[in-house]
Amino acid sequence: MTAAIVLSAGFGTRLAPLTDELAKPLMPVGDRPVLAHIAAALGRGGAGRIVANVHHRALDFKQRINGFDIKIHLLHEPTILGTAGGVANAASALGDGAVVIWNGDILAPELDVAALIAEHDRGRAEALWVVEPGPPGTGTVGLDEEGYVVRLRGERFGAEASGGDFLGIQVMSPDLRRTLPAQGCLVADVVLPLLRRGGRVAAFLYRGMWDDIGQPGSLLRANLRWLECHRLGAWSAASATVDAGAMLERSVVGEGAVVAGLGAVRECVVFPGARLTAPARRMLVAAHATLAVA
Repeated sequence: MTAAIVLSAGFGTRLAPLTDELAKPLMPVGDRPVLAHIAAALGRGGAGRIVANVHHRALDFKQRINGFDIKIHLLHEPTILGTAGGVANAASALGDGAVVIWNGDILAPELDVAALIAEHDRGRAEALWVVEPGPPGTGTVGLDEEGYVVRLRGERFGAEASGGDFLGIQVMSPDLRRTLPAQGCLVADVVLPLLRRGGRVAAFLYRGMWDDIGQPGSLLRANLRWLECHRLGAWSAASATVDAGAMLERSVVGEGAVVAGLGAVRECVVFPGARLTAPARRMLVAAHATLAVA
């Protein structure tokens, strides 16, 4: 069975000061952390072993993953190795064969991971990238008529027929894994050199919903989307406390959190163990930090 790694070692600076007290892949979306959503998608797709490399606030992961439905094996990086180095460092934990690589700040709940793996197994390319398609010239990548990447980071490798956005999810072949540097970036140090020497990266087209939770606005949007998908006006954990005078509207309140005061709480995310006083609007509230979202 294909193993998977969730890249989780980054500092999450765009979400500071929230990430000063909680690692980015553990940010709440609905009733669970982002990492738990990713693990569930990988589990549904048949990933045989799920690894997460950790560095920033590594103890957060040890404390929180015990409650996940799916087992995740943590691999601590004492020194940040980059995306390529993180995968290379996890070689023994991942075993031989192709591997699914998933950025720890990406949610794509409708992605068919089993179909993604099956498509890669057909051997079209050294890597298979999940891409949301778009018009030619748009997005982070360009594709030719056969669905191969021909534009990346300003470089071109063929005639572009369509554009698209790379989601930060891919399947990588064993051969390409063997070229990974001990430290470096998957795009700059692995994929661009591959394309320059005539290698191929294919696209797996994905038209479902997805979110990059790496910025405050997108983290809030992911929570609002979760409520919509579950047809909920608001959600609070069973262990949360919400004062009778506080009215939740399109808001999420985590385990052990408290919403006090009087008035509407609109489009807010109250992290587990945090406290918010109503009224409030478009706030991300952790135990010791609060961010207002424009």
